[in-house]
Amino acid sequence: MNLLKSLATISGLTLVSRILAFVRDVLIARVFGAGMATDAFFVAFKLPNLLRRLFAEGAFSQAFVPIFGEYRNRRGHEETQLLVDHVTTMLALILFVVTLVGIVAAPVLVYISAPGFVKDAAKFDLTVQLLRITSPYIFFISLVAVAAGILNTYNKFWVPAFAPVLLNLCFIIAALWLAPYFDPPILALAWAVFVAGIVQLAFQIPFLKKIGMLPSIRFSWSDPGMRRVIRQMGPAVFGVSIGQISMLINTIFASFLAAGSVSWLYYADRLMEFPSGVLGVALGSILLPSLSKCHADNNTAEYSKLLDWGLRLTVMLTLPAALALGMIAVPLLATFFQRGAFGAHDVLMTSYALVGYSVGLIGMILVKILAPGFYAKQDIRTPVKIGVVTLLATQAMNALFIGWIQHAGLALSIGLGACLNSAILFHYLRKRGIYQPEPGWAKFFIKIATAMLALAITLWFGMGSEQSWLTGSGWSRILRLSGLVAGGVAVYFAVLAALGFRPGDFSRRAVH
Repeated sequence: MNLLKSLATISGLTLVSRILAFVRDVLIARVFGAGMATDAFFVAFKLPNLLRRLFAEGAFSQAFVPIFGEYRNRRGHEETQLLVDHVTTMLALILFVVTLVGIVAAPVLVYISAPGFVKDAAKFDLTVQLLRITSPYIFFISLVAVAAGILNTYNKFWVPAFAPVLLNLCFIIAALWLAPYFDPPILALAWAVFVAGIVQLAFQIPFLKKIGMLPSIRFSWSDPGMRRVIRQMGPAVFGVSIGQISMLINTIFASFLAAGSVSWLYYADRLMEFPSGVLGVALGSILLPSLSKCHADNNTAEYSKLLDWGLRLTVMLTLPAALALGMIAVPLLATFFQRGAFGAHDVLMTSYALVGYSVGLIGMILVKILAPGFYAKQDIRTPVKIGVVTLLATQAMNALFIGWIQHAGLALSIGLGACLNSAILFHYLRKRGIYQPEPGWAKFFIKIATAMLALAITLWFGMGSEQSWLTGSGWSRILRLSGLVAGGVAVYFAVLAALGFRPGDFSRRAVH
């Protein structure tokens, strides 16, 4: 299987999901605006998401996928199936308990994650109510992530990539048609989260059955593979929690700032999730199984080449995305969100956060490429240690920036922290000889810089004044933004083509 085609498939499906996510967020912004209700919902939704990343997409995937790949490559189907059964049963039991705790202890969790809400009893109580509805999402979506790890190892990349589309469809249906039937209407979004978890899990079950890896309820503490996964999950949970703790601390800080700060950060983060998901998540998903196979085969040369391939693609596609997000933040936000209850002031406040996030986009995506370089070797401790340093640095920057630029300082701290994280990961990959850069990086950077200069000039002259975007009509914004984005993409890739870049240069076969 060609990894570039796999990347295109996953990125294409992720693009569909992100487009639907934009539609979803546009609807939420139009119906609910940026205020008390949305602040409450975003906090309530963030907590299950945090636990999902902690137990499933983060720690579990990092610990499970390399060991699962090893079993698949070196052992028979029966042993591999036993590993899946035992590990899935263990995780499901843990998640069930976590879900119950989330429901019962919702007031305590809200108090910890958004203490600024305490001064507004209505806001606090609404957040608690929303959290109790969304808490079961952690159970279902974590099992979805287990299924995704299995399917990705079998190169069934498109199935997990499509699942988020279902979440966004549930949100859209709730915002468009169900909100008027709830009191308050924001409850419809919480129930959309609950239903989406069940729907995404049900969608992947037939594909697991087809490859003979549908888990059964079986538990054995003596299973050596499961015990290895548990041992790896210890540092993995700690490592993933570092990033999530950083985001939680940002929410705590934002809860003390002006009303709407949590929402402004959320909408800026949604735009950042677009390139991060389309490229970062997609690359991470296809790299980890192939890197794990190289490690199992002791193929160090191919291991390094895979990392080099991922890094070049990341640099080529992420740097222009970061530049564009920073330069045309107001046009993007005005076009997507400025309608209904979401006004010009909200656009400007969100744009400050988006500029701060865009500084660190390259770091955020590089972490998704570099960290698997350690995970595939079943080395989770090194990224954890680096994460601790990053957390401390990020909070130091928070203390420095928040009094200066308020909520935008929180976004900037996250961005700079991601850059620091990726830089240290890169340093240790090189120091330990895990990654050896392929020839031609200097010329590669010069060509990318030239294309980015052309892109910056195009965006600068094509954008016009920010005020014209804030006062323009909906369709005029859409047409102008479409032309601006299309022109920027055309100029960037035309310059790269003139400098000798060809899609075939990035073609690479998956390791089987």
